[in-house]
Amino acid sequence: MTLIYGHRGAKGECPENTLASFQQCLSHGVQRCELDLHLSRDGELMVIHDPTLKRTTGRRGKVAEHDANELVTYDARMSGPHWPKPCPIPRLAELFEHCDFEHWQLEVKSASRVRAARTVLAIQELAERYDVVDKVTVTSSSREVLRALNRLTPRLSRGLVAEYAWLDPLKVAKHHGCNLLALNWTLCTPERLLRAQKEGLHVSVWTVNEPALMRRLADFGADSLITDFPGLASATLGNC
Repeated sequence: MTLIYGHRGAKGECPENTLASFQQCLSHGVQRCELDLHLSRDGELMVIHDPTLKRTTGRRGKVAEHDANELVTYDARMSGPHWPKPCPIPRLAELFEHCDFEHWQLEVKSASRVRAARTVLAIQELAERYDVVDKVTVTSSSREVLRALNRLTPRLSRGLVAEYAWLDPLKVAKHHGCNLLALNWTLCTPERLLRAQKEGLHVSVWTVNEPALMRRLADFGADSLITDFPGLASATLGNC
């Protein structure tokens, strides 16, 4: 069975990476989600895709230049579908408190060695506090982040985010001890999928929004799909 992950919650239906978006994902019966993390100035894990605030909130500056107590007052509705109520940038802790997902893909973007270390340690501390270590996989395309996961938080499951094939994503994933390969759908051939699964990798394909592509990738045997429309995916594949 091909599992379904809501991309940034239900990005095609609600403002991305907001509590409303993740609750919408759960309302479809989809029990798995993908989201993005950045550290605030005071070291809290904030759920937002970009390192800057402009696209989703209209505000200037970087996430890392603001404390968490400021960030949670910023309305993140600007880039998504119309939504009637304000949608603040959430802390990851808030989602752990209010959303009972079976599994979380937590993507960490590129970071310096110091910032990568701070981020993965913060994830481990929060996952332990909420007793979700076994429900979390930390993913990244950043070698610095993957090295930090190996070095500092070996207990956390980790995954490679692969968008381009200029390096063999399977070799990179294996080198960093990954359990999951988040593979851009354009790279997901039956041959690559089978090779990855033989290496013991869960292959999660993104971002898959068309029913015909959902069915094709499920026929290939993809372990999971990441989609902006979890309700549509659930209806198309008949499962969550």
